[in-house]
Amino acid sequence: MTDFGDSSARVKGVTIVKPIVYGNVARYFGKKRDEDGHTHQWTVYVKPYRNEDMSTYVKKIHFKLHESYANQNRVITKPPYEVTETGWGEFEIAIKIYFLDPNERPVTVYHILKLFQTDTNIVLGKKNLVSEFYDEMIFHDPSAMMQQLLTSTRQITLGPYKHETDFEDKKEKVLSAIITAKNKIRYEINDLKERLKLSKESIAKYKTEITNLEKERENSINEDI
Repeated sequence: MTDFGDSSARVKGVTIVKPIVYGNVARYFGKKRDEDGHTHQWTVYVKPYRNEDMSTYVKKIHFKLHESYANQNRVITKPPYEVTETGWGEFEIAIKIYFLDPNERPVTVYHILKLFQTDTNIVLGKKNLVSEFYDEMIFHDPSAMMQQLLTSTRQITLGPYKHETDFEDKKEKVLSAIITAKNKIRYEINDLKERLKLSKESIAKYKTEITNLEKERENSINEDI
């Protein structure tokens, strides 16, 4: 066993980022179940973004479901970190991640369980609904113990590892949309600046014309006198 000395001592200047994916998949039964009126089977989960075993540094993950479930508190202590249930309604699920290092505070994320969508194949139950998100757990100045745990992860699988959502493609689309928006705003700002410049020039021109007209009027009055 590795001796970490004072496990609460922090390693200054170190920042470790662990990306995660959390969300749910759901499938429509095709009709309400006679026994309980449930319409969907769903699974809520937390996964590592990269191909790594989170149990190296995660002690447990607590999923808090709606109070209508007999056991609304579900605690998962090993991968896969997920809960599968059936139901008929959408609600918020609190997901709390606890770490093997007791000095590290738990991380909480909130997910709205998604069951309904307008996609025809999803509505007919031919295709699963997917609602998942990317996030990052950032460890600033972790303890020596936590640093060791975070940097000693192993792969979950030797084969391909991917998510339901192509986050890289999503990232590219978001960045592209941001760049397009910035360019549009830049163009609009330049257009407004040009309009403002023309307006100022017009105002200056009109002021000059008014001044000249006033002088002409004064001269005309003096000549009449």
